[in-house]
Amino acid sequence: MNIELSADALEYGKQARRAFEAAGGDKLIQRAEAEPDRREELVAPVLAQLGAWELDPRGDPGELEAAAALCRGAGYWALPYPVAERLARPAHADGLIVVAGTNPRGPVAGLGLRWAAVTLDGRCATAVARPPDAPARESAFVTGLEVTPASGDDALDVALGLVLPCWTLLGMLDRAMDLARSHVLVREQFGQTLSRFQGVQFQLTDAETERNGMEMLARYALWSVQSGLDEAVEDALALRLAAIEAASVVFRVAHQLHGALGFCDEAPLSWLSRYSQPLRRLPLGLSATRDELTRRIGRRGLTGLYSERSA
Repeated sequence: MNIELSADALEYGKQARRAFEAAGGDKLIQRAEAEPDRREELVAPVLAQLGAWELDPRGDPGELEAAAALCRGAGYWALPYPVAERLARPAHADGLIVVAGTNPRGPVAGLGLRWAAVTLDGRCATAVARPPDAPARESAFVTGLEVTPASGDDALDVALGLVLPCWTLLGMLDRAMDLARSHVLVREQFGQTLSRFQGVQFQLTDAETERNGMEMLARYALWSVQSGLDEAVEDALALRLAAIEAASVVFRVAHQLHGALGFCDEAPLSWLSRYSQPLRRLPLGLSATRDELTRRIGRRGLTGLYSERSA
């Protein structure tokens, strides 16, 4: 088992992150929120230049790694576009959304694309985004979906549709940690920078431990999908559970260290935190994800990183 991303995928991710920064960085999400009808126009040209839609995550293991790296770069800048959902697309649709069995929703308001949907138990459907019932500032572009059952039952759809958004969330945690570190290096209290206080150092260490642990699981779940393992969905759910828990810790620490500033529009952390919410809550939140994983694995447990087969 090799869970390291290839050098090509890592370089592609770096170039994507730089391209998003050059296209506006933090300004992209602010412009998209102010003019939600323009978010396709703001983001799509950059993704096209990167060759995002030429990737074949389903058919080529190397391109699946590149897709994961692209999602991570998009998450770093809270890119106002469902990159992971587009990359997970099946052949007959423009994107794929994993939905709950009731009240299906997704961050796809106003894009006018053909969506496929799949429930956690693998039931396939077509989906049409409803007009948003709240402004982007309140909804983070999440809207309800009109779902029509379709033939098919594909575990790959579920696994891929869960794993790639977690890579987007990983990119958000990367940025939250960078913002927290930068903040404590420049802000002073009692005549010294916040970074000199042992309590601050402990908080950052705890947050980085959570982020790093989630990254390891993200790599393993990606390998599980690449390898076509029978338990790929369980691995994806385990990753999602770890991602939600890590996000809770990382954003809590980042907000505590920023203080009230972290909730102001002047702070990139505020935007990042707000637009992480759909990834943390859809299709299921923490407790429901834990319940779903427990139901699936029962008493047999997860295969995991350290099984004999993955050694």
